[in-house]
Amino acid sequence: MRSISLQDLLEAGCHFGHQVRRWNPKMKKYVFGERDHVHIFDLAKTKEGLEDAYKFLRDISSEGKKVLFVGTKRQAAATVKAAANKTGMPFITKRWMGGLLTNFSQISKSIRRLSDLKSQRETGELKKYTKKEQLLIDREIEKLEKFFGGVAEMDKLPDAVFIVDTHREDVAVREAVRMGVPVVGMVDSNGDPEIVDYVIPVNDDAVKSIELVVNLITDAVEEGIKRGKEAEAKSDGTEVQPKLRTKTKPKTKKVEKNEV
Repeated sequence: MRSISLQDLLEAGCHFGHQVRRWNPKMKKYVFGERDHVHIFDLAKTKEGLEDAYKFLRDISSEGKKVLFVGTKRQAAATVKAAANKTGMPFITKRWMGGLLTNFSQISKSIRRLSDLKSQRETGELKKYTKKEQLLIDREIEKLEKFFGGVAEMDKLPDAVFIVDTHREDVAVREAVRMGVPVVGMVDSNGDPEIVDYVIPVNDDAVKSIELVVNLITDAVEEGIKRGKEAEAKSDGTEVQPKLRTKTKPKTKKVEKNEV
């Protein structure tokens, strides 16, 4: 894990919570105080939450498990999508589709429909339809892609979910809890930490704060994947061995008869 200092968190604005009147009293233990009617997080606890989340996601990623990245708010969507693509993980950056976790067997039909239609379009199979029918199919693909494009490769429930702004993504959090899927979440001062397994008490509105946390989570998953591959290679006996230099015998000069 790359070192994250309290100064790094401070410079990213991670310490700013919401206005005092909007807070959730359950977040009291994570709050240091208030300034200008705004709650200020105890960054030592933010750092601790980040470290715990990092270790958890690194460890499950090393076992080949999947983490669903969720962040639908404007200032988080692009960062979350980039992180998921970089790590090869599923993601949701548009509106959360109710039942994605609690009714996955049904939702997965739409996901398979998207995959089938895209495959048929790529192979040219859709050319057998009229132009009007092809247009309708293209529109269906576009609609399905909007909501399910990020989870097109998710064939089962994720092993964990990472959520930016658990208050906003309350439905996603509760579905995960109901299905027994561990939740790692950025929880602002208006959130409920009791329904989140790995709480990162932090500003979940500022772009710099979001980027710092998401980038660290990305590092955790990447490190875990790397560890998993190294362990697999070692168990298969295919680990790369250091190349040893072989000693070569010095060349001897051939003595001609007339030189004697």
